[in-house]
Amino acid sequence: MYRTIDDFVGDWLYESRATMKILRSLTDASLGQRVTPDGRSLGLLAWHIVLTLEEMGGRAGLQVTGPGEHAPVPSQASVIASAYEEAATSLREQVKTRWTDASLLEELEMYGDKWTRGTTLAALIRHQAHHRAQMTILMRQAGLSVPGVYGPSREEWARMGLPPRK
Repeated sequence: MYRTIDDFVGDWLYESRATMKILRSLTDASLGQRVTPDGRSLGLLAWHIVLTLEEMGGRAGLQVTGPGEHAPVPSQASVIASAYEEAATSLREQVKTRWTDASLLEELEMYGDKWTRGTTLAALIRHQAHHRAQMTILMRQAGLSVPGVYGPSREEWARMGLPPRK
């Protein structure tokens, strides 16, 4: 849970940049990659992250600029990345201008439960981190290079001339 806007903004800047690194690594051809025939595709997971910013932000009373929660999955990876960048920036600006440190303790009705605004912001970050992790598996299956998020990826490790970690 967040207790200050500045703490959230600092984390959000890092996490949204990490998400952008993943999204910018996708190709149009990779968007259909699935683990199983009935599982979510790489494109659907990426788009779900985008849509959640407007959807969850809206439930929390923010007016996040982004596609509505039922917008169809684009067929171009660049469209997904651009939509995410716009929504992530909008979310950050909405929090900075509409909420205060004190308001982060106020409770909201979220998905049939009561969450504080600070808890909602933490959930947004955890949500996208969770789906980014799922996406990296699909990216490897699709033959894409995975960028590091919380440290170097296998590919980045190799570019540094270091032996792979076992």
